Amino acid sequence: MVLLAVGACSEDSSEPTTPSLEIAEHRGRAGETVSGGGKFISPDFGSVTFAFLATRDKDGTVSGAFFQDQHDQGFTYAGKVTCFAIDREKGRAWIAGDLTFSNDPSEITGVRDDVWFRVLDVGKGSDRSDRSTFMGFEGSAGIATSDDYCKAKLWAPQNARTWRVVKGDIVIH
Repeated sequence: MVLLAVGACSEDSSEPTTPSLEIAEHRGRAGETVSGGGKFISPDFGSVTFAFLATRDKDGTVSGAFFQDQHDQGFTYAGKVTCFAIDREKGRAWIAGDLTFSNDPSEITGVRDDVWFRVLDVGKGSDRSDRSTFMGFEGSAGIATSDDYCKAKLWAPQNARTWRVVKGDIVIH
């Protein structure tokens, strides 16, 4: 299992801790892992820095964390992974969980609210770039919960609403 602490904070905290990546391997337990970090540019939200790690142990236990910072909008989100799904053939992954920090005042972006995003791993040596999305929130595309999102595995044609990672990498392990 691989653990990631990134911008984590207690559920009662009003500020995230200093964003950091601390990865520790627990050999022999990880069944599936998807991880990534870097930066993408959204035409709607501007520059977004992100990091995430989602791990499913061989016994089915899911763990991990995620972080997104919208520089231009001034919003930061951090949370814990509660589910994820992978399509290895197409290099796609859907990651979802609960917010542990948000400075976004919207009703659907508070601590403990469900959020999700999807990523594309194009693989090493490709002339294309990995891709990521901004967070989806309750009600996005008719999805109500993180679990619903992981089960639905929605993907728009031609990778619509995903943004090219301009710095960093995404890897489905």
